[in-house]
Amino acid sequence: MTDPRARLAEIRELLLSSSEVVLSTHLNPDGDGAGSEAALAHWLRRHGVGARIVNASRIPDNFSFLLPEGVPVPDPWTEGRRAIENADLSVVLDTSERTRLGDLWDDLRRKRMVVIDHHPPDPEAIGDVAVRDPTACATGELIYDLITLEGGELELAEARPLYVALVSDTGSFRFSNTTPRTHEIAARLLECGVDPTEMYRRLFGRMTMSRVELLQRALGTLQRDPDLPVAWIVITQEDMQETGADTEDREGLVEYARRLEGVEVAMLFRELPDGRTKVSFRSNGETDVSKLAKAFQGGGHDKAAGALVNLPMNEALDAVLAEVRAVVGSDTL
Repeated sequence: MTDPRARLAEIRELLLSSSEVVLSTHLNPDGDGAGSEAALAHWLRRHGVGARIVNASRIPDNFSFLLPEGVPVPDPWTEGRRAIENADLSVVLDTSERTRLGDLWDDLRRKRMVVIDHHPPDPEAIGDVAVRDPTACATGELIYDLITLEGGELELAEARPLYVALVSDTGSFRFSNTTPRTHEIAARLLECGVDPTEMYRRLFGRMTMSRVELLQRALGTLQRDPDLPVAWIVITQEDMQETGADTEDREGLVEYARRLEGVEVAMLFRELPDGRTKVSFRSNGETDVSKLAKAFQGGGHDKAAGALVNLPMNEALDAVLAEVRAVVGSDTL
């Protein structure tokens, strides 16, 4: 298999030889997706390459401070599609799945496509030139490697979003994907001037009233299986509408089920406006939740994964819990 760092050198040359690049990440960007986009946009701009960020979902407000001033983040359905049409290259970050690009996939694939991702390779993975390295703790780690190849300089503008990428995907350096190298990179980012106190405040130190109200409702639905180390939370469309909550307010709610003592698998079931159900899976033990997600055409990591289930909430609950109970039950025998 090609060394990921050698392939990153090829991608680096492609980026620097372009005039205009469009950057995109998965639906509902998280800290790793948004941070990787922002860091790469800063770096491209510093090297005289035009960069536009075009996503099918908006970047959450708590990550907006990472974006380069003057780098457009256009509406995906009008200006965004024109930006893709005018670009030399499309770069997809933190996913290799076309379904996670939403309706932008058809536009992005018309350009030569670079993919940089740390999720396990999928048989139908996209990209003309790609680095997929599941040993990396975050896609941000791969962007760090790209920027610093051959002694490349790292500036604070790039270091801040890379720090957010690492913090987000390692659970603030708590998850099992945290490695000695993760901390080495974090140390380098701090040397560049990243202020961890400021990062904590921006990412975790503020809470809207809508989030508090949504959390109250979510905890009211928290259930644990009477026989198995499985717990789950349910959020309905009514909950979202009546609390005025948005995407950011939902972030991290599944962790409340995950933190219950003795729980091995935690889930968050979220009702979507179209009647389908989004399921987030988390694992504390040996259960590989990416396999559970794949049973419902989803994917992710062994400790964190997700799936979009084409069933209404009650049916999705029954179907997913039956699968989880069968898997976890066999694991605990």
